[in-house]
Amino acid sequence: MGKSCDFQYRISDKMHATVKFNKKFPLVGLNENGQKTRFDATMDFTGPAKNASPMEVLLESLAACSMMDIIAILKKMRKELINIEAGLEAERAHEHPKVFTSIHVRYRLKSPDCTLEEFEKAIRLSIDKYCSVAAMLKGSGCAITWNAELC
Repeated sequence: MGKSCDFQYRISDKMHATVKFNKKFPLVGLNENGQKTRFDATMDFTGPAKNASPMEVLLESLAACSMMDIIAILKKMRKELINIEAGLEAERAHEHPKVFTSIHVRYRLKSPDCTLEEFEKAIRLSIDKYCSVAAMLKGSGCAITWNAELC
């Protein structure tokens, strides 16, 4: 018999994670692959947070999720990507739970051969069809707008 593989096949769409508090901040999240995420807040009033808050991580996750889609779509179009970035601005509800009510994403792409129209098509496909984070935010009533720039 050959060696067994160290990787596991995902046989369902379930995900698993844990988050722990050990007497002080940050909270430490651990996914099923052993990767850590640190979450912070200023709740202990000992100074500024050293890590992102859960809402900041969610906001960043929208950009990361959509950018992964956009990169994959542009690569399928055989476009050369030098740099892509997303700047985000979000509004939150005034009352608890202070959910995101609107998010605007400004995507910037540096590419020698991608047109603005191709870039916008990739963004539209991501935000409207593929990005799971965008779908969840929209499902909660959050309006997501975006614009694209080539640099």
